Amino acid sequence: MASTDFPKLTNDLILQAALGEKTSHVPVWVMRQAGRYLPEFRNLRQHHSFFDICRTPELACEATLMPIRRFDLDAAIIFSDILVIPQALGIDVKMVESVGPVLEALKSPAEVKSRVKADSDIDQELDYVYKAITLTRHSLQGKVPLIGFAGAPFTLMAYMVEGQGSKTLSKVKKWLYQNPVESHQLLDILTGAVITFLTSQVRAGAQMLQVFDSNAGFLGPTQFDEFSLPYLIKIGNGVRENLRKEGLSEVPMTVFAKDAHYALEKLSDRQHTGYDVVSLDWTIEAEVARAKAAGRVTLQGNLDPCALYSNQDDLDYLVEQMVTQFGTHRFIANLGHGIYPDMTPESVNTFVNAVHKHSRRLNGHKNSV
Repeated sequence: MASTDFPKLTNDLILQAALGEKTSHVPVWVMRQAGRYLPEFRNLRQHHSFFDICRTPELACEATLMPIRRFDLDAAIIFSDILVIPQALGIDVKMVESVGPVLEALKSPAEVKSRVKADSDIDQELDYVYKAITLTRHSLQGKVPLIGFAGAPFTLMAYMVEGQGSKTLSKVKKWLYQNPVESHQLLDILTGAVITFLTSQVRAGAQMLQVFDSNAGFLGPTQFDEFSLPYLIKIGNGVRENLRKEGLSEVPMTVFAKDAHYALEKLSDRQHTGYDVVSLDWTIEAEVARAKAAGRVTLQGNLDPCALYSNQDDLDYLVEQMVTQFGTHRFIANLGHGIYPDMTPESVNTFVNAVHKHSRRLNGHKNSV
C-alpha cells in the first residue's frame, strides 16, 4: 500500500529533531517500550508465544500500540525482534523463559556455507513484519511516527555464533581473530539481508529506522573498525540508495552502537555513514558526546534504565539534568538501553512527561509546568 494512503501525521517532532530542525520540545520514546513491563502485554503473552506475536501482524500491531495508548510518546516502534534476520537465513531461534533467545549456534566457520541460507528471500520470509508495519501505520491514525528496526551485522553474528547472550562473546571474538575471512563472509550476508529488510520496512510504512549494534562494546576500536563500522556504513548508505532507486522518500536513520564511545566521532560523520541520529548508552557524559558529535548529527539517549527505579521526584530531577545537559536542539530523549521487565508503567509516565515539561521550560514556553 502506498504511503499516500496512510493517515496524515499530526506529530512529527521526532522526525524534525532527527533532521536537525528546532522543535517546541524534546521528543521522547523508549527502547523496548512495547514489552513485559506492561500488564496488558504480559496478559497477551499468557495466550501467545513471543514469536507468535512477532509473526502475527494483528498481534504485533496491538503490542506496538499498547504504550502509545498509555503514554504521551512521540514515536511508536514496531513490535518485532532483531533475531528475525537469522531466522530468515535458516537459523532456528527460540525464546526461552528466564533465559532469553536461544539459537542453534554455528559450531564452526565451515557452517556459514552449509547452514546459513545466503540466497534466502528476505522479503518473503519477513513479509509478516511488513504487514504488521502497514497495519500499524493505519492503526496509529497519524498520531506519531512509526519506527522500524534491525540488528546490526556484528550483533546478529554474535548471537548466531554464541547461541545466546554472553558476558564475554569469546566464541565470536575467537572467530574474528582466527577466521577473519569466514567472519567477513557472514557479516556480508547479514548486511545484505539487513539492507533489504530495512528498505522494505520503509516501503511498508516505516517513517524512521534504527540499527541496533547492542554488542558493539565487546569490540575494541581496531576490531570495531574492521568488523562493525564498515557494515554499519554499508547499511546506512545502502538503504538510502535503494530508496532513491525506488523513488521512495528517505527516512531518518539512527545507529546505536552500545558502549562504543571510541567510535562516536566516526559514527557522527553523517555524510560518510548515512545516519542522522546516533543513540547513546548511559555511560557517556552529554558534554563529551556533544563535543565528539560536533553538531553533525542528532543525539539520542541516554538515561540509565535503572534510574526508573527512583522515586518519582528523583526521576523527574534526573530527567531535568539530562535535558539541561544535552539541550533541546538535535536531541531525542530515550533510555541508554531497553527498559527492564520489572519497571512500573508509572515511572515510564514520569519519564516521558518530565522530558516534555523540562524541555518546554528550557525553550521558554510559559505553559510548561
